[in-house]
Order: sequence, then C-alpha cells, then structure tokens
Amino acid sequence: MANELQALIFDVDGTLADTERDGHRVAFNAAFAEAELDWVWSEVLYGELLAVTGGKERIRFYLEKFNTDFEKPAQFDEFVASLHAAKTRHFVAMMQRGEIPLRPGVERLIKEARAAKIRLAISTTTTPANVEALVSSTLGSEAMQWFEVIAAGDIVPAKKPAPDIYDYALEKMGLQADQCIAFEDSRNGILSSQAAKLKTIITVNGYTSEDDFSGAVIVLDQMGEPGASCKVLQGDIDVTCLDLAVVRKLFQA
Repeated sequence: MANELQALIFDVDGTLADTERDGHRVAFNAAFAEAELDWVWSEVLYGELLAVTGGKERIRFYLEKFNTDFEKPAQFDEFVASLHAAKTRHFVAMMQRGEIPLRPGVERLIKEARAAKIRLAISTTTTPANVEALVSSTLGSEAMQWFEVIAAGDIVPAKKPAPDIYDYALEKMGLQADQCIAFEDSRNGILSSQAAKLKTIITVNGYTSEDDFSGAVIVLDQMGEPGASCKVLQGDIDVTCLDLAVVRKLFQA
C-alpha cells in the first residue's frame, strides 16, 4: 500500500515569495552602497548569479566571474561575511515593512495543510533570519511555530543542489522521503530535493521559467487561488488551483 502523505517541505526564496529580484537583489545593492563599493547587481546579472545558491557563495562567484579586477582584502572571509550580514539586515527590514508578499496560493495551502494535520517544514539555503522575517511579516508572528523544522542557511555544509538540507529536515522529522512532498522553484532546488528522493512540485518564477525540471510531478506558473487559475507548464494532470486534494493526488501518482 502506498504511503500516506505526512508532510509538506517548502523551499523559501522564489517558492513562498518572489524574494529574489525585488528582495535579495535590492538588499545586496544596499549593502554594497553602505560599504562604499561601486557594485550594482542588475536584474539580468542577478539572474546569472542565481546559478549559485547561498548569499556568501554568490558574492564569491560574482568576484570570480564578473568582477575579476576587484582587489580582495586580506581578511577576505570576514569581508564577505560582513557584506552578507549587512545584506541580511537590509532584507529583514524590507520584510518587516511588508514589501514582499507571499506568492498566490501559498497561505491558503499552508492553512489547508494545518487544518488537515499535515506536518510542515522549511528547507532552504537562505538564512534563518530571512525565513523568520518573511514568515512573520506575511503569516503573523506565531506562524514560525507552524513549521516543525526550519532547515536553513549554514546548518549543513553543502548547499543545494546537494540533498543535505532536505536530508537534515527528514531526519529531524523522523520521516522517510516517500512520506513527504517538496515544493521548489529552481533547477538547483529540484536537484536537491530529487537527490533526497522527494517527489517535487515546481512553481516557476521569472528567473526559473526556462529551467530543466525533468522528473517534477508537476510544473506550474504558481499555486493559484480559487477564481485565479494556475497554469500547468509540465505534467499530465489538469489543475486550476493547487489545493491539498491536488497535492495528495500528485503525491500518490
């Protein structure tokens, strides 16, 4: 007999909210300006930097590939960590001002899962502070307690596309991969979830719509709301709104 669905595991950036272009990118630029660096990450450049997961890793990638003339300071690791900390501060402030809403259907699905006693977890490369800022500003201060495990940031050494962050979440929940389903938005995300042997639902965003999502149980433009349909980009099931009944069907398929 097939396993019953026990838990939903969500990625954060790009999945719960469109945080990349109008959130993280803007916060990085604010941190650079504050440090009196003349770096500006355009929307196009940031799309290329998203090939790498993790903010500190993204700064290093930028200097290795796009700004090779920059003379790295002697205490380079500290320099990167300090820039990233400033960026996190700016990002959290944006969240607290309510500048970044959840994507369509996210709040509805999370509340449906809670009502049905389905367990919830987060599995992300972003920092715990960013997760808390987003969840609290959109769902309310008590909503962090809704998620049994928040696997975030540097809690594991290898970031997505490595499976470690999902493996960590599964271990903490005491669940097997075939009892859960993951929600992702990017190629690195699905490589990570699939390496952890999780069935995966994809909702693309502007940066990831052309990514390869082979093996996803479905690829949607968004989760949708009743009366505001989502669009199926890849998959054999006709869906107008990703509700818990549809998620269970995709899990059992």
